[in-house]
Amino acid sequence: MPRQLGELEDAVMTRVWEWNRPVTVREVLEDLQQERSIAYTTVMTVMDNLHQKGWVRREVEGRAYRYTAVSTRAAYAAALMNEAWSLSDNPAAALVAFFGMMSAEQREALRDAMRIVLPALPEDGPAPADGAGDGEAGEAADGAEPEAGR
Repeated sequence: MPRQLGELEDAVMTRVWEWNRPVTVREVLEDLQQERSIAYTTVMTVMDNLHQKGWVRREVEGRAYRYTAVSTRAAYAAALMNEAWSLSDNPAAALVAFFGMMSAEQREALRDAMRIVLPALPEDGPAPADGAGDGEAGEAADGAEPEAGR
């Protein structure tokens, strides 16, 4: 399971993920220097560490490396959520507490994700006990938002 990235590792990976192309230490350094004072060797060490940990792959180009993300920020966030959830002695209670912390936008994103993963699952209730579904996403006719405690 992945461990959470450190503050500087996250700053570097954010650029690699956002740029979505092979990057050099120099490019990351120049962008980071807009926010903080940082040495080339520090960024080089962080990027080498990220390579050793499997977060980026690198290819030689001339006398430098070009680094590319191995996975997406979404996959990283999902792995962290899965790790945190697996540590709970009561996964259902942990999910209920997590859902209770979600904003309206996050709940809508969860609904969207559930429609993709489980398209036959009705939005407003549990799946039928016999497993038969109507194949619809279960949209509310009036467009009203379901109550937060369901």
